[in-house]
Amino acid sequence: MIKKLIAVLLLVLATYWSFSSLMPSKISDLNTPETEFSTERALVHLKKISEKPHYPGTEAHTEVRDYIKKELESLGFETHRQEGYSYSPKGRNVTKVQNIVGRIRGKNNSKALLLMSHYDSNPHSSLGASDAGSGVVTILEGLRAYLKSGKTPNNDIIVLISDAEETGLHGANIFVNKHAWSTDVGLVLNFEARGSGGPSYMLIETNHGNKNLIKGFAEANPDFPVANSLAYSIYKMLPNDTDLTRFREDANINGFNFAFIDDHYDYHTALDNYERLDKSSLEHQGTYLMPLLNYFADTNLNQATTFEDHVYFNVPLFKMIHYSYGWILPMLIVSVLVFLLLLYIGFKKHTLSAKEIIRGFAPISSTIIISGALAYFGWQMLLGFYPEYTEILQGFTYNGHTYIWAFSFLSLAIAFLIYSKYYKPRNTGSLLVAPILFWLLLSGYVAFKLQGASFFIIPVIFGLITLAIFIRQRQPNMLLLGLLCFPAILIIAPLVKMLPVGLGLNMLVVSAVIISLLFGLTISVFGFIRNKRNWGFLFLIISAIFFLISHSNSKFDDNNPKPNSLVYLFDANKNEAKWLTYDTTMDPWTSHYLTNQPDETSKDHVINSKYSSGFTFGKSTDVRHLAIPLITKISDTVIGELRHLKYFLSPQRNVNRYELFADKNSEFINFRLNGLPLKSDKDRVAFQNRTRERLVTYFVSEDKYLDLEFSIPANQETTIDIYESSYDLLTNKLFKLKQRENWMIPKPFILNDAIIIKKTLRIE
Repeated sequence: MIKKLIAVLLLVLATYWSFSSLMPSKISDLNTPETEFSTERALVHLKKISEKPHYPGTEAHTEVRDYIKKELESLGFETHRQEGYSYSPKGRNVTKVQNIVGRIRGKNNSKALLLMSHYDSNPHSSLGASDAGSGVVTILEGLRAYLKSGKTPNNDIIVLISDAEETGLHGANIFVNKHAWSTDVGLVLNFEARGSGGPSYMLIETNHGNKNLIKGFAEANPDFPVANSLAYSIYKMLPNDTDLTRFREDANINGFNFAFIDDHYDYHTALDNYERLDKSSLEHQGTYLMPLLNYFADTNLNQATTFEDHVYFNVPLFKMIHYSYGWILPMLIVSVLVFLLLLYIGFKKHTLSAKEIIRGFAPISSTIIISGALAYFGWQMLLGFYPEYTEILQGFTYNGHTYIWAFSFLSLAIAFLIYSKYYKPRNTGSLLVAPILFWLLLSGYVAFKLQGASFFIIPVIFGLITLAIFIRQRQPNMLLLGLLCFPAILIIAPLVKMLPVGLGLNMLVVSAVIISLLFGLTISVFGFIRNKRNWGFLFLIISAIFFLISHSNSKFDDNNPKPNSLVYLFDANKNEAKWLTYDTTMDPWTSHYLTNQPDETSKDHVINSKYSSGFTFGKSTDVRHLAIPLITKISDTVIGELRHLKYFLSPQRNVNRYELFADKNSEFINFRLNGLPLKSDKDRVAFQNRTRERLVTYFVSEDKYLDLEFSIPANQETTIDIYESSYDLLTNKLFKLKQRENWMIPKPFILNDAIIIKKTLRIE
């Protein structure tokens, strides 16, 4: 009995260890030696640069830029500003950029190490403390500590604190494609955030193999590596971008991303502030930078490129384990052969029962199906019960962590209850066969379809060792069985949290399946527990408690505010105005303007946003006397079959962005915005393969005017709808809107708190 209890406690310990080992628990203070990274010293910088929203075009943006430049100069860097217009074809947007670039010379004439983060905050309400003030101050403090040690690097160290990352990776774009130093770069370390807490995950960006990058990362030996090749494989399939993407795609330069992603609900909101940043996450960034800076500053970066990929994963004690993709199939084949051999021996020795093995497929299959179904349909039901959850566009609610606990215990309860019906003395070895086969099938699938997940074979190997013990011994040592479960738990258990945190609570179904599969491998311990039914009911009660806690925390409050939205649209062509919102549920603030019975609105002309969100409701309102932009035709010439036009748009008020729309069938042979061509040489026309009406978005930084030059077919009648927007709805004296209540914040990822003027340019 005692040994069984200790074995179960070992599994609990392994689960705790798998999470507690992911990030540092101690915060380096101001008394930390000056040659070491100090989170508290970094926070001094962060408090200064995250006082106000500092997106391009604001005074705070200039203040933050000047502060960072001054700090780099005080460290001995030669610094300058890189300015220029940038166009993002993927997002079809333009802005003017002001990068901060610095360099310190190394001893050798070799490739340079580039440290990167961005200093702009997301328009218009984010304070940018985590995203990416945390990255900026990690670099500033890390460089200070490195240089304080008196070291002179072999390689040059370049610092790029980029601008306008939030609106389209623009700072990285003009550095990679227009700066003379970009050809000197051999490797990039990019520091980011997509939330305000949790462990920082390492992700590689490379066009080739990752072998040398992973080998260097492991040799640098950071204390708390959190990375696996599954995340690497998924990342390569998703349309996610960071500044590092521009280096990889445009210049074939490799690099590492480091980003913490938990507390995702703070991302791009007014909650991205100094107070909500998890200091442990910042400490984690420092534990990456210092060893990697010391290692790669002295390593030959000409050898970073390789065509061989490695499987890799982190595990306590051993930190980072990696091996060649060439081992994937041999490990799989050997595991299958060992599995078949063990079955043969087990049948021959009568320690395995064919009948019990066949019966063993029922509990593992039922556990996976029922747990997965409950997680999937359960979450959909919760979205129906709590429609306000959909207002959190990040996909992770304030009580999201509690839901992970609730569904995890529910999955465990299902597993215990189902397996309680299949207990027989000495049938545990036979019950283990089906889970091992399931894991082998999964390993076989990923070996061909998702090779980065091929480390799933490691739990299989230890499962086979456990099966061999059952075949050899009638009464195996419970402590040994518990220890043999450690690799599966240490490697796989963190995915239960990582997937819904990183990809949204829709991934709870995957977490449930993972728990079910893990339970199957740990049946070597749990199979000896007679009272599995009682354990199942206990976990059901615990799950219910977490669901009740989630319910009690489901309402919005001052600490967990409701994101909402409101804009004022004035159609200057029709002299009509209306209030508009992106929200699906009204609240007292929005209903004050839209009423309790707002009108459903058209999804035409979707303003540029991260998730292509369209307006949901609207209400006609009084027309305010706004200053209308002036559109002046400069030239109109027909040459052959093309009509060449030039217009100048001059705003009569402070503006922050423009959106241009035209019919999807309208062709623009060439198009220039403020002198910047928006057509690549390989495209037949500008805005090629356009599926929506939006042509381009211009984010205003310095130049508030629009200088438009374009060519169209001479016989084409063209209409361009121009939306001119400002972020001053709550401060404009013409409106005198009441402020949001404390339990509300501006909704992120959309054009919000804006005054929009629509004006149409018709070319006949």
